[in-house]
Amino acid sequence: MYNDFNNNNNNHKDYNEFSFYPENSRDKNTGRVVLILLVVFMTMIAMATIAVMAYTLLKGSGSAGGNKPTGLNQTVTQNSAIDDNTTIRNDIPTIIQLSTPSDALTIPEIVKKVSPSVVGISCRTTQGSVTGTGIILSENGYIITNAHVVNGGSDFKVVLDKSLESETFPAELIGADVQTDLAVLKIDKEGLPAAEFGTSGEMVVGEAAIVIGNPLGFELAGSVTAGIVSALDRKLTVEDREMNLIQTDASINSGNSGGPLINAYGQVIGITSVKINTTYGEGLGFAIPIDDAMPIFEDLMKFGYVKGRPQLGIMGENITEIYSQYYNIPQGFIVRGVNEGSAADRAGIKVNDIVIGINGKLISSIEEFNSIKKDYKAGEEITISVYRNGEITDLEVTLDEANG
Repeated sequence: MYNDFNNNNNNHKDYNEFSFYPENSRDKNTGRVVLILLVVFMTMIAMATIAVMAYTLLKGSGSAGGNKPTGLNQTVTQNSAIDDNTTIRNDIPTIIQLSTPSDALTIPEIVKKVSPSVVGISCRTTQGSVTGTGIILSENGYIITNAHVVNGGSDFKVVLDKSLESETFPAELIGADVQTDLAVLKIDKEGLPAAEFGTSGEMVVGEAAIVIGNPLGFELAGSVTAGIVSALDRKLTVEDREMNLIQTDASINSGNSGGPLINAYGQVIGITSVKINTTYGEGLGFAIPIDDAMPIFEDLMKFGYVKGRPQLGIMGENITEIYSQYYNIPQGFIVRGVNEGSAADRAGIKVNDIVIGINGKLISSIEEFNSIKKDYKAGEEITISVYRNGEITDLEVTLDEANG
């Protein structure tokens, strides 16, 4: 049968239903209905079976699986776990927290405690004005710093921290020891806030290290940097002498020289030395351990120099391996100057002698020679081997006491 339900518009037809019954179609339709009913019945049985199985599984997992979440509940539980993990990750401690004990001061507390004891130092040299950092050693005006900050200088001045109204005082150089790069100044002022000094021997690699100083001049006075102790007992050769140093990654720049390296309790455990740092790469700061520095400071305050230190009284220049091979002379160092009346002068050491040994041990440089010599005291006798006019001569030398 064909029905046209849109008689008003014969150009557009909407086919709503189309039915055609051929001959004997009624019998075929009856069988088709039976088949459809059978399929529907089987489908219902299958759906019921699935529903029963699903219910059983859900009930079983809830009782025997320790309340294991499924479906939406599982998703919610997983999201909660993610939230918990996020909370944990957001609570990761900083490097400073990891490197400080539980009873340590915070960095702001350390700065508040130590800053008043950190001063600025300036002096005039032939190259112009020089600035650095110092530490108040005592309430009656003793200030400690690096020797290279004040060496060869004049018109010394000490600038107190801003918490002390940034007062400036003229200073007297009490003593400087080039070998250890340490010096002591004195100002006429009482009641100063002396720093608290710790023990560098108790330090461990990885603990917190804080630096306060005047990098690049007084315009950046009181700058604070922080890091960790990177290494202990670093043996470095600096200008013909070996030094034992603390290594840190706390940022140290020119102007920090002579300032404090501080532990997590606000105690000074080292004297920073940028003169050493600038010889090496970035991220390598070095400080003189306070345990090594204190005896030097005490001698400088009492005597103006380090008591009992041996002195030979010569100046020398290393002979390199290439120079040695080219001129067919032994490796060591050549004497360029002899101080009149010194231990070397009295022993007969002359300019152009090549020093090749000390107490029977061959040396290849002036640094190696000094490393051995420092183990002896003033007044002790040593044997120095020199190469002169193609011959090796042993000279007996009684060491003088260095007084500056």
